[in-house]
Amino acid sequence: MIRLLALDIDGTLLDSDGHVPEANRVAIERATDAGVELVLATGRRYDFARPIVDVIPGPLILILSNGAVVKTRDGDTLMRHLLPRAVARDVLSQAPEHRDSAAVIFDRPLEGQVVYETIDWEHPRHHRFFSSNRPFLSEIAPLEDCLTEDPVQVMFSGGCAQMRTLYDRLESSDGAAGDYTVALTEYLHRDFSLVDIVRAGCSKGSALREWAGARGVPREHVMAVGDNLNDLPMLEFAGRPVLMGNALDELKTRGWAVTSSNDEAGVARAIETFVLGKAS
Repeated sequence: MIRLLALDIDGTLLDSDGHVPEANRVAIERATDAGVELVLATGRRYDFARPIVDVIPGPLILILSNGAVVKTRDGDTLMRHLLPRAVARDVLSQAPEHRDSAAVIFDRPLEGQVVYETIDWEHPRHHRFFSSNRPFLSEIAPLEDCLTEDPVQVMFSGGCAQMRTLYDRLESSDGAAGDYTVALTEYLHRDFSLVDIVRAGCSKGSALREWAGARGVPREHVMAVGDNLNDLPMLEFAGRPVLMGNALDELKTRGWAVTSSNDEAGVARAIETFVLGKAS
């Protein structure tokens, strides 16, 4: 029996237009009405996830920034694991060629949540993100000067090939052995990837394990649904891992159940099958 349901947001809960399909919303409502606890697990920070949260019915918990922060629907912080500022400086020094895409992210209200050295508001790849997050962005040069407190994460973004190279380099460095964790999120159809550096030991999986433990829910009663590489730790933890039909091919080699794509309300189908149906 599934007692705790963890859903990724982008590429999973949301369709390709960034909307929650009505079938997903209805299935989630049926599941929570049946007593299933809902967790949304995302690489997004709270304010970037909030518009999605507002259309989801019922109680829920948010795992944010790839496991570094856990908050309630209303924004109250339940768990937080910050990246030491000295580690953030070291990470920035390891990727000088990606300085134009580097951002340092803080758990703060409003302005200064996401800090860049400079912002090109008309950048063809980033302008939509910049526009929708304008109240939360700021510029500080050099970027290291923003590190007056410990951040949540350091983030790089760019094309898939260059971000995979950066991910491999950071993942194989000495720091990854104990100072930080690196998460990679790839959108191959858009040639866009995110490399997130968070505190050592943080991931969607570690946060989900910690929250399930606090709620007294064993892993065999946990279901997780995702589509990307940053979802892998929570999928590995869950007793019932489910991949979206649009998930990366390298995840589909795991032999896990595969539901429909995000444009076919795959979350609803997974809930109907494994939470509300006879397979639960």
